Amino acid sequence: MDPIVQAVIEKFQQRSELGQIKYGTTLEGNNLPFLSWVTHMQEELMDAVLYLQKAKEAYTDDMQDKEYEKTI
Repeated sequence: MDPIVQAVIEKFQQRSELGQIKYGTTLEGNNLPFLSWVTHMQEELMDAVLYLQKAKEAYTDDMQDKEYEKTI
């Protein structure tokens, strides 16, 4: 198996185990109303956009630092 795919599978397994500990149920056993699932997904995606923005800013800052270091 592709090692990247394997790494993602392992992360899913770890996340599932943590979720079971934290919430006391599996995702399959959680019977939230449909709109609650949509809201959870929306919130997760909003967080993902924030993480992307932070990563872009950190990358840009790092690149600017490296360019500055070349001039000294």
